Amino acid sequence: MITAPLTAVFVRDLCLFGYHGVLPEENRIGQRFIIDIEIRADLSGAIETDDYLQAVCYGTLCDIASDIVTGKPMGLIEALAGRIADEVLRRLGRVEQVLVTVRKPSAPVPYPVSETATTVERQRVHEVAFSLGANLGDREAILAAAIDCLSLESGLQLLSVSSLYDSAPWGGIDQPGFVNLCVTGQTTLRPHAVLAICKRIERELGRQPGVRWGARAIDIDLLHYDECSISDRILTLPHRHLFERAFVLEPLAEIAAERVIGGRRVADALAVLPRTSGDVTRRDPDRAASGNEGA
Repeated sequence: MITAPLTAVFVRDLCLFGYHGVLPEENRIGQRFIIDIEIRADLSGAIETDDYLQAVCYGTLCDIASDIVTGKPMGLIEALAGRIADEVLRRLGRVEQVLVTVRKPSAPVPYPVSETATTVERQRVHEVAFSLGANLGDREAILAAAIDCLSLESGLQLLSVSSLYDSAPWGGIDQPGFVNLCVTGQTTLRPHAVLAICKRIERELGRQPGVRWGARAIDIDLLHYDECSISDRILTLPHRHLFERAFVLEPLAEIAAERVIGGRRVADALAVLPRTSGDVTRRDPDRAASGNEGA
């Protein structure tokens, strides 16, 4: 199924007593703290089946806030809100986003204020990897441009980029050789949103509709999204051909050999992959830096 939209769940005006503040009197006497928590999560299963076990429990949100507010004293309510938000993400795997507001009605300031408050937002970060390839035009320049485009996307951070690899065409169609690489990163975006970015960048860099597995200016495949398993008419994760392609596993193993995808370690999958002579060749740094060279 296509990734479901996120559902909001709120807890408002949770009143708890704690010993937080920068002044010694606050740590000794204590005071009230008012907590608001807003989460966004994929609750499609709970909505469709009315199943409590697939929901996010309001009581659990309150328990998390209570454990932290009544626990070890902190100087700043900013730190207090951050700890609550981090713990919500740690304990509740369905939650993608969390917004925590901590209000301090009795703040010791020499002015007539009703309260002071802070709000902290956290988003769950997901591990992703991409395979990029090109066999038309200035292949190296197009691949470099694709990496630049990915790196500029809001909600997506690139962590590592493999070397360039020359590879023979895959899929049985006569065409020029490819230049390939892999990229790892982190994202706060949903899987289908990441895929949409890949397709948009392909179009912007000149990819045209054509024969499946045929020649192309640029190809950007989303290989995995954490250990998420998706299969619909738009997206399959992990990528359906990930473990069949040396031009993917070779560069991916260079930068993420220990990564487990679909229950398989990348290095192990590469080690047992059937190979043919010259199917994939890693470029040396001098050749990679020299620019336009044939496969």
